[in-house]
Amino acid sequence: MASNKLLTAMANTPASHIWTQASNLLRAELGDDAYSSWLAPATLRCCSEGDLCLVTQTGLARDWIRRNAWRRIGEVWASNDPEGRTLQLKSKLEYEAQYGPTLPADDSASAQPKITAVDQRVDASGERPCSIQERFRFESFVVGPTNEFAHAVAKRVASWADGHFNPVVIHGPYGFGKTHLLNAMAWEASRNGPGRKIIYLTAERFLSGFVRSLLERRPASFKDELRSADLLLIDDVHLIGGKQSTQEEMVHTLSALMEDGRRVVFSADRPPSALCEIDTHLRSHLSAGLVCGIEPGDRALRMGILDRKLQILCRQQGFACTLRPEVTTFLADRFTESARELEGALNTLFARAGAALGSLRLEEAQRLLSANLRGGERRLTVDDIQKATAEHFGLKPADLISPCRARAVARPRQAAMWLVKQFTTRSLPDIGNRFGGRDHTTVLHAVRRIEELRVTDAQLARDLEILTRKLRG
Repeated sequence: MASNKLLTAMANTPASHIWTQASNLLRAELGDDAYSSWLAPATLRCCSEGDLCLVTQTGLARDWIRRNAWRRIGEVWASNDPEGRTLQLKSKLEYEAQYGPTLPADDSASAQPKITAVDQRVDASGERPCSIQERFRFESFVVGPTNEFAHAVAKRVASWADGHFNPVVIHGPYGFGKTHLLNAMAWEASRNGPGRKIIYLTAERFLSGFVRSLLERRPASFKDELRSADLLLIDDVHLIGGKQSTQEEMVHTLSALMEDGRRVVFSADRPPSALCEIDTHLRSHLSAGLVCGIEPGDRALRMGILDRKLQILCRQQGFACTLRPEVTTFLADRFTESARELEGALNTLFARAGAALGSLRLEEAQRLLSANLRGGERRLTVDDIQKATAEHFGLKPADLISPCRARAVARPRQAAMWLVKQFTTRSLPDIGNRFGGRDHTTVLHAVRRIEELRVTDAQLARDLEILTRKLRG
């Protein structure tokens, strides 16, 4: 039997190689068309306790495989994996919601850069460390005015250039690129310095490792492991606030590395001076280096993030598409709290629409994202938007529904209509009714006019950005 020959050939073969060989059998049985459409885009990923997961790009592909091929896939896999690992089936969204983005299930030596301290070692805690994420590289980081300085500093650190500042602290709100930059530094530094030791840890992992080393009476091994790093990256340092002994250990580690000329990078949700829960001594050390702030992205940056993410998704799926402009602007203006929220909305549309994404109209996109939008709809009403807009422009809410056509009232009224269109799923006629019984064509004109002016009128763009943030809370 072909599968028995395959089993013999695969003893000690990486999981991805097993899947490649098994796929050849499945292609012959399913046929080229079915295999190429549904199974070929799927990838093998690691999951819990050494088991593996076949991850499809869309829920539609997952459902087809489950109905038409999953039983046979299970048979082929079971007969060809000498380790007898369980194989699960999930869509990409399901998988990442449970496990997060991870590296392919390939244990070959050439599968990834040698960041052994990140992925294999840092084991003084007795636990497997958090791995860096493959998708977080400099190539996938979208640069804009709000993050370009932090990006430039991160690139310099990763190049091992002389004259670096120590430590570097990158701070900013949740979801705007701090973790991305730290991961990117680890990847880039490993390429630029193959023989260097790089350690990436969350502050939580630092804390648990330190505590475990004390409980097991081997603190020296934990300290030696960290202090031998050429580059130490610690994410979310603010999370160790209130943990006095851990903060003291971090100060000692930081001092030891800096005395030896090693590089240290931290991230935090605020600048060091605002980390009131952090010990004064550690806060002083953090403030002594180079502090780089990342501000929430503006509309242009959010649109850039959407474009980059869409390119990646389309490349993975094997087709090209672009969003309609009104869908892009809706996503960029509606999902402003973090880049993760923005990417999550695009992931949802991509999974639901697939290759038809490029032809998706605004109303259809809003319908597909109804679950994502529901929280915002509960918080925001037309009255909320009218009140906030009137207050921002120094008017009364009644002015926005009045027949007054003076520019000082008409433009804020148009802005409010545009905001209602972005933040709710109300129809154009409904919006018109809420603004003094105006016709739906008036609302449509207002929405289009605001879209045009946002490009040329910097003050209006700032007003809308402020209102958007205020409405989002």
